[in-house]
Amino acid sequence: MKEPILVTGAAGFIGMHVARRLLADGHHVVGVDNFNAYYDPRLKEVRVTELKTFSNFQFEKIDIADRRSMAELFAAHRFLDVVHLAAQAGVRHSLIDPYAYLDANLSGFLNVLEGCRRAQCRHLLYASSSSVYGANTRVPFRASDNVDHPLSLYGATKKANELMAHAYAHLFALPATGLRFFTVYGPLGRPDMAMWLFTEAVMQGRPIKLFNNGRMRRDFTYIDDVVEAVVRLVRRPPAPNPAWSGDAPDPATSLAPWHIYNIGNSQPVEITEIVRLIEEAIGKPAIRELLPMQPGDVAQTYADATDLERAVGFRPKTPIDEGVHRFVEWLRNYNARVAS
Repeated sequence: MKEPILVTGAAGFIGMHVARRLLADGHHVVGVDNFNAYYDPRLKEVRVTELKTFSNFQFEKIDIADRRSMAELFAAHRFLDVVHLAAQAGVRHSLIDPYAYLDANLSGFLNVLEGCRRAQCRHLLYASSSSVYGANTRVPFRASDNVDHPLSLYGATKKANELMAHAYAHLFALPATGLRFFTVYGPLGRPDMAMWLFTEAVMQGRPIKLFNNGRMRRDFTYIDDVVEAVVRLVRRPPAPNPAWSGDAPDPATSLAPWHIYNIGNSQPVEITEIVRLIEEAIGKPAIRELLPMQPGDVAQTYADATDLERAVGFRPKTPIDEGVHRFVEWLRNYNARVAS
């Protein structure tokens, strides 16, 4: 493709991996990130440095909440496809700094929508989250489930993104696909997430905090599977669903060109099992600190990815033991490089 693909959050975990795959496939990618300090920006610099080894990559340091900069970015490039992965992440952090979520996840997303509208983009893919399921308890979670009861501000902003995208799909025929990611992990991941926190703590002999006494279950999804799903969906802008009815509305589709998919492994794993696999991979026991459930947390996530498989012939499938061992080996090597 001659036209560049915009990847926002290109210095982030999922954004970097998606951008790298698109670059390897021969696309010209413009990556955007603001290098915020939610976690160590040096890791983000490592990710972008790797992307810069591709001659078809261009990086712009931009805050998506900056209306003027985003308008100038869209005016300077002919973005037919946009993969929007920039956001203020973290359920617990949204209890501490809610305004960061207003700026990045709402104002920033509006700037992306406006840029896509004015550029008449062919397809906008944007990151939603399994957090939108909130108080839902019927599992597996289906994209067609009602998601009106988020339990965190983070989850609420992701639900808002889906609604905002639908409005633009309806008003301006902007094809928009929402991606509900389920606990993504893997090399070059996020140091604020359980997989990294637990692994590093075990390596260093520090206690790990197990909320809800470790009895929570998460649908851990390996990054390579996430990338494969995203890249396949880029080529498939959603079409209106002619069977959609306002009398019995399907929350995952619309008469507008808008669709929601779960991107999950469909194999929820108890956190205690994750700890066991990390112990096995490191060859060292963990020190466990059992704690109650935290505000904003949910007891279980579990994706039904049937719609994804039907659409692109693929669903996440990396076994958790394989993924954990890959991640532990990567983190061991990464820490060695940082220390040298």
